[in-house]
Amino acid sequence: MKILHCKEYGPVENLVWEDIDSPEPGDNEVIVTIKAAALNFPDYLIVQGLYQFKPEVPFAPGNEGAGVIKKIGKNVTRVKEGDRVSFMLPYGAFAEEACTHEFGVFPISDDITFEMAASYQMAYGTSYHALMQRGQLTDHDEVLVLGASGGVGLAAVDIAKAKGARVVAGVSTEEKAKICRDYGVDDVVIYGDGPKDKDESKAFAAELKSKSTHGGYSIIYDPIGDCYTEPAFRSIGWKGRYLVVGFAAGQIPKLPINLTLLKGASLVGVFWGSFTGLEAEINQQNIADINKMLAEGKIKPLISETFPMEKAVDAIQMIGNRKVMGKVVLINS
Repeated sequence: MKILHCKEYGPVENLVWEDIDSPEPGDNEVIVTIKAAALNFPDYLIVQGLYQFKPEVPFAPGNEGAGVIKKIGKNVTRVKEGDRVSFMLPYGAFAEEACTHEFGVFPISDDITFEMAASYQMAYGTSYHALMQRGQLTDHDEVLVLGASGGVGLAAVDIAKAKGARVVAGVSTEEKAKICRDYGVDDVVIYGDGPKDKDESKAFAAELKSKSTHGGYSIIYDPIGDCYTEPAFRSIGWKGRYLVVGFAAGQIPKLPINLTLLKGASLVGVFWGSFTGLEAEINQQNIADINKMLAEGKIKPLISETFPMEKAVDAIQMIGNRKVMGKVVLINS
């Protein structure tokens, strides 16, 4: 089978396609013939050695996808050969086949395409966990979402609106703002390349706060970090929850810790990867609710582009350059 190998940590363009033997399942494992795999920002980080964990090389990036069960281990009871499933992996989805524990796959109905099934688990799983478990979202909340047109950002917008919250989207361009308006956000802040100095940072904080009808946001969802974090935190309301989701804009920000005291506010870390292992039952409940909302039409994951799987390197470069809106999905022909 073909697999996109990271043979040493470094630039994305160093990834290479190789032929290797097809995997064999262990007693509790399944082999999935991959039909589609979704792109996420961690795919860009992990091959450079910049993610929270570093797999042993060689490995393939990619951690969510969908396909058909090719083979099962002798103790597997949850699925059978030929079943259509979605799956989550720590890495390894940018390939023709993948091996995973039977609890890493989820049956999908015939009316859901492989592309759609591959596209929403990580983004919606992350954002649901962030908003519901870490942010304690209610329909009385007012939510600011930074990077709101990206994969996890747009999922956060979609979920927060479905749960009845007021949502303000922060984006870098008018094109991205239009996507968020189409998803029903209540207001938009277009921040361009972000604040460059202290005066611009103060002006950005004031603009963000001016969009709040509560005098400050009860939840701020931040997957971008960098120069955006401090001014965004200054727009938080009393007892607000600031959700630290990632640092897609580049730098890990520094924050004057006295701001948490003045606002009575909380900085809340969100790491969905660890949550899925440490609190697996709650994660299963989350996925069930996401699937229910999807079936009822309350959420609508956006697939902005599809690429042939062999174009994975180009797609990873694109997400690294912050050129992706919604989700990009790679397809095996």
